[in-house]
Amino acid sequence: MKKSRVSSFMLCVGLALMLVRSLAIAADPPIVGDWEGTLNPGAQPKKRIVVHISAAQDGSLNGTIDYPDQDTSGILITAITYRESTLHFESNPNLSVYDGAMNKDNSEITGTWKQGGSGLRLILRRTP
Repeated sequence: MKKSRVSSFMLCVGLALMLVRSLAIAADPPIVGDWEGTLNPGAQPKKRIVVHISAAQDGSLNGTIDYPDQDTSGILITAITYRESTLHFESNPNLSVYDGAMNKDNSEITGTWKQGGSGLRLILRRTP
């Protein structure tokens, strides 16, 4: 009887650990979602940017960029990292790079958008 109890207990502990691990893997990082901001290049017209970031099952991030004012969407983000509230992504098709930091409530990223060598401040806000 004692051996059966120990086996049942070990089985329950093993199942609980597997459940906790799968929940931890399934939780998306706070960067996942849709983000919108507006570039202000000064003499040129302002340009809205929408960034879509998603996570694959293995935890890797991917995304696309839309430019609603130019009727352009789905530009591939070719490299993306998010660590300790710091976001970096690159898009080779349009030669752009963004580096920013997320605020404490995960609602806004403040950073610099570089395209063609010049850098502009860009604040991305989470969209519903």
